[in-house]
Amino acid sequence: MSRRFLSLGLCLLLLPVLLTGCWSSHEIEDLALFAGMALDSGQPAPTEKEFEAKGATYGKRDKVMTTLQIVPIKLTGNQEKKKNEGQSAFLNVSGSGDSILEIFRQFSIRLDRPIIGHHLKVIIFSTELLKNQTIEQITDFVLRDNDIRPSTIVYITEGLARDALETSEPNDVPAFHIVGMQRNLNRTSKVLNPVSLSKLDALTHSEKSFILQNLVTGGGEIELSGAGIIKGSSGRWIGALNQEDTECLAWLGNKGDTGAIKAYDWDNEPITYEIKSLKSKIRSYVDGDDISFKVSISTKGRLIETWNKKETPTSNDYAEKTGQVIQKRLEGMMQHLIHTLQSEYKVDVAGFGDRLAIEHPAVWKKVKENWDDTFAESKVTFTYKLEITDFGSFTES
Repeated sequence: MSRRFLSLGLCLLLLPVLLTGCWSSHEIEDLALFAGMALDSGQPAPTEKEFEAKGATYGKRDKVMTTLQIVPIKLTGNQEKKKNEGQSAFLNVSGSGDSILEIFRQFSIRLDRPIIGHHLKVIIFSTELLKNQTIEQITDFVLRDNDIRPSTIVYITEGLARDALETSEPNDVPAFHIVGMQRNLNRTSKVLNPVSLSKLDALTHSEKSFILQNLVTGGGEIELSGAGIIKGSSGRWIGALNQEDTECLAWLGNKGDTGAIKAYDWDNEPITYEIKSLKSKIRSYVDGDDISFKVSISTKGRLIETWNKKETPTSNDYAEKTGQVIQKRLEGMMQHLIHTLQSEYKVDVAGFGDRLAIEHPAVWKKVKENWDDTFAESKVTFTYKLEITDFGSFTES
């Protein structure tokens, strides 16, 4: 009996040894976690220029400038007090070269902690970079690196990408702020469904043209504004869609059913229709060598705002009259999108090719290699059904 108690006692003594944690763990204070990455066309960053002027050089060609946003900054004592008084909550470091991994290793001789990408939230590409390099070249390292999660969200900007990682708010972290902006998906279709690294990898290898949400900076703030177009055959940026085109693209692909349509009535006063539901359906048709598409769009919503005080917006006649104005505006928006895709950029980023592949797979096999050019010559027609269901909380005085 005593032997059994002795064995049990030894096991209990050994338990604390087994529960000491991971032997190879690192304290978070000893790591430089980066939450944002910006990739710009190659040019030495200001700090790099100073280093190089003093002989701190190595063999490279300046093809890409990489900026990392490190959080939190390592602070102690008086520094912690200054942070609470308005010091920046992050540190941005930039380096240039022709290998992103090599740039990362250069950060190791500038920082007092190793950089770790386990918590990377956003990657921002500049359009200038994607004019000169393909998106496949630029993403090769981040897709191979096991430290970087495939759920990282990807954006594009026509300005300097590193500017999107700056803010005028002392306690704000731009990388976290950008991710948080995706919460507004249920408020407006101008916010696109996020493109993750894993989805970007699939799009790149499919050689289909696609879009990335565009970021605009100004006054220390960031705005999601339109979308950048990546040409599938070249992997390069070719142009952008404005906010309304981006919104229509979401509606067309059933990837958004929120937002508002503003028009001007018969007295040139603004009226605003709030979408409560919107459904679209694309059908493809083949007649010999001719490919065409018919799109049906149906939406229900409310008249949420009108500046015309000559009318009383409570009657069915007014709803029908206003509905015609709103529908005409929606038609114009959709036609502008199709013209932009077919005539200006000659790309299909709206899913017309996907519909053709489903409904006419044999035809798709023949045209998929040059689909963007084929789509540019295809006829696209629309039918609409718009219904105003109510006038909001309107009370006639």
